Amino acid sequence: MSRKAVYYRSLSFGLLSACVVFLLDQLSKYWILFDYRLPEKGSVAIFPGLNFTMVWNHAITFGMFGGAGAAGRVIFSAVSLAIVSGLLVWMARTSRIFIALLIGAITGGAIGNVLDRLRYGAVVDFIHAHAFGWSWYVFNVADAAIVCSVTGLILDSLYHDRGHGTRGHEAQGNKVQGSGAVVGPDAGDR
Repeated sequence: MSRKAVYYRSLSFGLLSACVVFLLDQLSKYWILFDYRLPEKGSVAIFPGLNFTMVWNHAITFGMFGGAGAAGRVIFSAVSLAIVSGLLVWMARTSRIFIALLIGAITGGAIGNVLDRLRYGAVVDFIHAHAFGWSWYVFNVADAAIVCSVTGLILDSLYHDRGHGTRGHEAQGNKVQGSGAVVGPDAGDR
């Protein structure tokens, strides 16, 4: 398979992942708002440890910068779309399908939350997990996809660096110095 075909394949899987997350997020929010009518109910216990609790999030992750007012909606949306642009470039440049899927999930989630801000003036959050007196922030499908995918990228980075980074350079005739710097003919590849 040519190098270009590998990148197109990764990009295709990444865009598919973005679409799936975006659709699941938007369908779940539509259902919560208009079929289940959670805004009228406020909070409903689904089973021990899980409630559907209606929250209109005017801030960003974990309620940060909530005092930005009406301008926050535009600012947060613009920043999110700039980040999505960077993610799309990364997605187009990766040859690894797993990474493209994770980046796609982050992209789909971010676009879903931007659409909420533009449509409703706030992000629709409704999943409320809690146990033993501990309560997590109320979130949505997009947030879950973003957090899980970022975690996956971090774990992959740790595994990839540990399993392939330093050892791979040693196998190519390079030396790893005590500081972790790679010295040798392929040092620029790291």
